[in-house]
Amino acid sequence: MADTAEKVSEKAASFPYPGIPDVGDAGDAVIWVEKHITQGACAYPITSSSIIGEKYAAVVANGQKNIWGDTLVFIEPESEHSSASAAEGFAVAGGRVTNFTSGQGLVLMKEVLYTISGKRLPAVFHIGARALTSHSLNVHAGHDDVMAVSDCGWGMLFGRNTQEAMDLALISRRVAEDTQTPFMNIMDGFLTTHTVQNVMAIEPEMMEAYIGKPEDRIHNLMDTNNPIMSGVVQNQDSYMKGKIAQRYFYDRIPDLLQIAMDEFYKQTGRQYDLIDTYHTEDAEYVIVGMGSMLETAEIAVDWMRENDGMNVGALHVTSFRPFPGRQIVEALKHAKGIAIVERMDNPLAQSNPLTAEIKSAFADAIVNGDIDTMPKIFSGVAGLGSRDVRPGDFIATIKNLMADVPKPFFALGIDHPLALKREADPDTRPTGAFAMRGHSVGGYGSVTTNKVIATLLANLGLKVQAYPKYGSEKKGLPTTYYLTAASEPIRTHCELEVVDFVPLNDVNAFNTANPLAGVIDGGMIFIQSPHTDPAKIWEYVPDHAKALIREHNIKPLGLNAIKIALEEAPTPDLMQRFQGIVLLGIFLKHTPFKEELNLSEEELFEKVEEAVTKYWGRKGTDIVAANMGAIRRGYNEVLEIPREIIESTVP
Repeated sequence: MADTAEKVSEKAASFPYPGIPDVGDAGDAVIWVEKHITQGACAYPITSSSIIGEKYAAVVANGQKNIWGDTLVFIEPESEHSSASAAEGFAVAGGRVTNFTSGQGLVLMKEVLYTISGKRLPAVFHIGARALTSHSLNVHAGHDDVMAVSDCGWGMLFGRNTQEAMDLALISRRVAEDTQTPFMNIMDGFLTTHTVQNVMAIEPEMMEAYIGKPEDRIHNLMDTNNPIMSGVVQNQDSYMKGKIAQRYFYDRIPDLLQIAMDEFYKQTGRQYDLIDTYHTEDAEYVIVGMGSMLETAEIAVDWMRENDGMNVGALHVTSFRPFPGRQIVEALKHAKGIAIVERMDNPLAQSNPLTAEIKSAFADAIVNGDIDTMPKIFSGVAGLGSRDVRPGDFIATIKNLMADVPKPFFALGIDHPLALKREADPDTRPTGAFAMRGHSVGGYGSVTTNKVIATLLANLGLKVQAYPKYGSEKKGLPTTYYLTAASEPIRTHCELEVVDFVPLNDVNAFNTANPLAGVIDGGMIFIQSPHTDPAKIWEYVPDHAKALIREHNIKPLGLNAIKIALEEAPTPDLMQRFQGIVLLGIFLKHTPFKEELNLSEEELFEKVEEAVTKYWGRKGTDIVAANMGAIRRGYNEVLEIPREIIESTVP
């Protein structure tokens, strides 16, 4: 059971550095750490890690210095391979360096990754884990890129959310320099890199003490006063000796990683371990995996325990390298069955990577006499290319473990002979949560507005989660975005199917889908319209949508956001994007937050301006004022279609 807000506050107060309340996506989280502790970044843009590199480049352009007064530098060479080589050179010269990459970009680096680890260079690369282009191009989440480089001698840590992306950025840096081993800080592309959530930003004072000055921690292999040979040629007489001798460095990593995690806990109150177990103590069946989907699995575990009385649990593998085989066996040896769900598929292998590692760990434990029996181990794939993974998928996973005729290998979330059918898919949002699903067009500014709304609500004391859904084509094509706000943390990472509010900046959504699907009784819909007469706005709503609005007592709102955008945008290039920012005013007028938080209109707009300034303040006060003007007009001019019009015209 989650702690109450009072308990969390009380617990945080007992640690020296509990964090600074903030809100942002994983790019913001990673850059918060790296702009304080690194000396430079060498990176080449590739989706979905581009968001992190862009933020670092902006920091450099603004003349940012790190904690120790070093002016940061950003180097963008001609490819990902070259960026890794540049980072290698930076680290060889004793610099504290980082890189941001994904997908094919990471695989292109592979040749260089071996030499970075072989030279014992403690670089940290941040990975927006992405599906590799194979039968088709996909820029979204997958783990096949990181698994393709898992043999390069790098540590590999997986985070589930924005907070973990930040914390593991610092922890990976600490252990990299403690062990002279490079590390990857891995987060799911888009599903974590682009998801806005509440975070406790690590205090700079804590980072300074925890990490230390680069010159005190990193060897300069180019120091002419202490010359050495590095990257030499070794023949039959030497190569193997040097390779095996490197085990000295690797054998130390598990203990030093745990020490780094324990020290982080003592300073912040946030505990990390090589694995994170959830209700596994008495669990007969356990879901195992890595990344954001495991938080959804935990929610499913809670639901099954509370509603079905099932002894089930979940286990997140935070450290894939070093692999915590002993800890996993100890945590799962009593279970009847475990299902390992992975975000990649390698059909020609004996098993997919995480499954193979866990099977090997259990086999070693049996051979060594540590255990006599082992659980049945099933393997599944889910979430490839950001395919939606829902609580119902994990319920189906557990039921498959218990079935008389199970599928030892299975897929989730698709229609296929290997797939498990999703029977129950409960609404697992926190009690009292408010959810929004928007339909817009890439380039309208709606996704950024969604981030601004999330920032505003977080500044008002709510827990938030906001994220976009779009393809690699993005601009000019349909975009969906999601927002949830609640009084407690939101742990599900899946598309929202039960929502309170649906804004339609793109009215073509009526023709291409059912945007009213999942809107609760008494919910709301906003319709972009050129008309100012409510009856005229209603006239252009399709008949099938009119029937649903009447049946579910949905409140329809209308406004010409395009007209406001044209009139309020200070420059022509902002006219299209301003359509999205008008939505913020509409949102504030008809959602319950002002009343629930007992805010006056003046107090509300003060908070709005704080959020707007966070995103666009660097562009000048004129831009902030123009955004505020558009928001106020959305707030003041939005129309509600009266019930009498709705009731009198339903076909």
